Amino acid sequence: MVTDTLPLAELVASGLRVLVAANDAGLRLTTLRGSRTVLRIRLGVTVGGRDLAAESRFVRASTRSITETMTPRSGKSTTPRTWTHEELTVTLADASDREWCIDVRVAADGVALRYGIPDLRELSTLDGEATALELDGFERAWLLAYQTWYETPRFGRDIPHLASGAYGFPALLRGRDGEHVLITESGIDGRYSGAHAVVDAAEGVLAFQRADAVTEIARGAITPWRVFVVGGIADVVESVFVDELAPAQHRSVQDAGWVRPGRAAWSWWSDFYSGAQVEAQKHFVDVAARLGWEHLLIDCGWEETWVPEIVSYASRFGIQVHLWTVWHDLDGPAKLARLALWRSWGVAGIKVDFMESESKDRYRWYDSILQETARLGLMVNFHGSVIPRGWARTWPQVIGYEAVRGSEYYVFYNDTPLTAGHNVIQPFTRNVVGGMDYTPVAFTAPGRSTSDGHELALSVAFECGITHFADSVDAYVERPLVARFLAELAPSWEETRLLAGTPDTEAVVARRSGDRWFVGGIATGPARTVEVPLDRLGGGPFDAWIVGDARTEDGRGLTERSATVEQIFTVPVSRDGGFVAILTPAGGDAFRAAPVEPAAPPVVSAELVELDEDGRAEIVAPDAVSVRVGPGWRATPRRSGRWDIQAPADLPPGALGVVTVEGPATRGVPTVRPVRAVRPLSGTAPLSSLPMLAFRNESGPVERDMSNGGGNPGDGRRMSIAGQEYDTGLGMSSPAEAHFHLGGRGERFDGVVGIDDETPATAAAAIVEADRTVLFRVDLTAGAPAVPFRIDITGCRTLTLRTEPSSESAAHIDWANPTLTARTLSCPQQSGH
Repeated sequence: MVTDTLPLAELVASGLRVLVAANDAGLRLTTLRGSRTVLRIRLGVTVGGRDLAAESRFVRASTRSITETMTPRSGKSTTPRTWTHEELTVTLADASDREWCIDVRVAADGVALRYGIPDLRELSTLDGEATALELDGFERAWLLAYQTWYETPRFGRDIPHLASGAYGFPALLRGRDGEHVLITESGIDGRYSGAHAVVDAAEGVLAFQRADAVTEIARGAITPWRVFVVGGIADVVESVFVDELAPAQHRSVQDAGWVRPGRAAWSWWSDFYSGAQVEAQKHFVDVAARLGWEHLLIDCGWEETWVPEIVSYASRFGIQVHLWTVWHDLDGPAKLARLALWRSWGVAGIKVDFMESESKDRYRWYDSILQETARLGLMVNFHGSVIPRGWARTWPQVIGYEAVRGSEYYVFYNDTPLTAGHNVIQPFTRNVVGGMDYTPVAFTAPGRSTSDGHELALSVAFECGITHFADSVDAYVERPLVARFLAELAPSWEETRLLAGTPDTEAVVARRSGDRWFVGGIATGPARTVEVPLDRLGGGPFDAWIVGDARTEDGRGLTERSATVEQIFTVPVSRDGGFVAILTPAGGDAFRAAPVEPAAPPVVSAELVELDEDGRAEIVAPDAVSVRVGPGWRATPRRSGRWDIQAPADLPPGALGVVTVEGPATRGVPTVRPVRAVRPLSGTAPLSSLPMLAFRNESGPVERDMSNGGGNPGDGRRMSIAGQEYDTGLGMSSPAEAHFHLGGRGERFDGVVGIDDETPATAAAAIVEADRTVLFRVDLTAGAPAVPFRIDITGCRTLTLRTEPSSESAAHIDWANPTLTARTLSCPQQSGH
C-alpha cells in the first residue's frame, strides 16, 4: 500500500466531512463533524485469495448526488419522503490492474460504505473483509450476544468492560461527546451472506464478520452496505437511513395498496393449542371486530379443512387472516406453490418461522419468498429471522420481523421473564432498523416484573407493520382502559418522534396518526415521575387522555386522567413502569373507535358442487366480484353471475378444491365465501387420503395416519390398539367429529376402531353416521382389542365419524385402516355392521 498519508478522497455533505486515506497502516475512512472525529473505520477486502488493499494504488475519485423517494406502507412514517444522499466512489487498482472501488454514502443522519468490482469478468470469491470501527472515543455500548435469530437479551456495557466476542446488529455506541452511532447493514439479498459484529477488546475494534467465510461473487457490489447512523439519540431513533439505502420498491409491487398495516388478534400465546380450534379463532375474530382491529394471525395448528371457513367468517368484519408456517415447508418450487393455494382461499399473509441463518443460501430462499409473496399479494412476517436490512422499502409486503427476544419467552422460559431494561433498549437499537414483532401487551405473563402501564405502553413504544397483541382478547376486554386504548390505537403512523429517554432509563415515543399523537413511555428502575416534553410535537395546547400505573406495590392496575397540556406533562410510574397517552388539538375528540358490524357474505347457489367426469362444474354467485381458485384450477366468468370451474386433470377421485367467491368489500377487504368442488368417488381408497369437509376435535386437529397425540398437528405416533399397530387411519380425541362427502357414490365403509394405547385407562363411544342417521355405535374401553365394522353406505351423500367421552378424561380414538369402496349409485341406503 502507498505510504502517502494525505487523503485519497474527501466529501463534505450534510454537516459531515468524510475522508478516505491510505498509509502504512492501511486504508481508513474518517468522518468528522466540525473538528470532532465521529468515526474511524478500517477498510479492505480479500478477493480470490488476494488482499486488495495491501497491493492497490489509487486511481480516481468521483462524487454524485442521489435523490430518491419512497412512500412506505408501514414503519415509523408512511408519509411520502424525498431525500438526497451524496456518494463518493474511490477507485483503486490491484497489482494486475484490476479495478475495485469503495462506495461511501453520506446523509444527514449517517454514513454507509460498501465494496465493489465493477468489471469483474469472471466469478471469484470474497474471502475476507477488514471493515472495522475503532472504539477509541466511545464510552458505552448497547448490544446483544449474537445468535442467528437475534433473541438474546439486549444490555448496556461501558466500553472498558466490553468483552471480546460476537454481537448482533444493530449495535449502538455513545461517544464521550454525546454523539451516538448505530451500526448495522442494509441492501442485502441472495448475492451476499449476512454479517454480525465481532469485538476485539485488545485491538479496540468492532469488525464485520460474515456468516459465510467464503462467498462467490460476480461483478458489481460485492458486499451490502455497512451502515453507521450518527447523531443525537433522537436522530438515531427516528432515522430511516437503513431503508433509504435499500433498493427502490421492486417493480412487481409498484401498486402496493393491498399491503395493510394494522393490529392483530393472536391466540397462540395465551392458549398454545388454540391454533387447531376454529371456534377459538372465531372468538378472537369477534373481539377483534369489537375493538376495530384489522387482522387475525392463526399460529401453529391450523388445518386446511377449516381455514376457508375462518377466512370467510373474518372477512365479514373486514378482518384479514394470516397463517403461520415453517420455512422449510416453503423451500423449493413444489412447496412454494402452497402460497398460491393459501392465497386462493383468501388468506392475506403468512408468518414464516425458524430460518435461523445468515448464509447466502438462506438469503436466496428469502429472495424466493419475497418474489412469490409480492406476485401473489401476500403480506409476510418473518420469525426466527434475521434483522431488517431495508426490505420494507424494496418489498413493502414485509410487515414485520421478529429478531427480538419478545413475549413468546414468557411461554418457553417462565423462570426468566423479560426485563424492563431489555425492553427500554429496543426503541434505541433493534426497532430503529425496522418493524419488530415483539408481540407486546402480555398482562397475564407468568413472573412478569413490568407494570401494567409498561405493558400497555409497548403498543406504542414498539413499532411493527402489524402489531400482534400477545394476550388473550378476553384479557383486554376485562381491562376497560386497555380495551379502550387498543381500540383507538392507530393501525399505522405518519410520523414518529422520540420525546425523552436514554437506553438506560426510559423511552418516551410519540407517533402521529392524523391529528392525534399517541405517546408510549416505558421505564426501567425505581418508581418515579417521568417528564414528557412536547416541544417536538409542534404547536399546543393539547387535550390529553393519560393512562398510567395505579402505583400499587406489585405494579398491577391502571388509572386514567384527562388534562390540557402545552409544553410538558408529568406521569408517575411504578417500578419498571410506563404509561400511554392520546393527545389531540384542544377541543379535539380522542375517542373515535367503533365496533365493526358484520356484512353479509356473497350469495352462492351451493357451497358444494360435484365435478362432472371432465372435471367441470358451474357455480352461481350473483353478487360475486371475482373468483379465486387454486393452482391448476380455472374459473371462467359467464353471464348472470355464473362461473365455469375446471379442475386439474390429475385431481384424484374423492379429492376437492376450494373455490373462493369474493363479494363487495368491508373495510377494504372482500367478503368471501368458499365453495368446495369435489371429484366423485371411484374405486377403493383409504379414508385418510380423502379430504374432510369439516371437523371438530377436543385436542388439536384430527390426525391422518397417526394417533391424536397432543394439541399440535402431526404430534401423534403410529396408531396402536391393545398392542396392535396400524399404518393408516384417523386419530381423534373425544368429543370429536369428522365429515366426508360421499355424493351417493359409496358402497361400503370398512375398518376397525378402538382406544389408542397412548390414552390412560378410560372409555368412550365411537359412532358412524350417514346423512345424519346413526349406522354404527360401539362403546370402547382402553386396552380392549379393536372393534371391526363393515357398513353399507349405498346411496348416502355424507359420512360422519363421531366420538363421545364416556368418562371424565378424554380418550384418544383410532379409526384404523378405514376404507371407502365406491361403485355406482344404487338403491336407498341400508345400515348394518
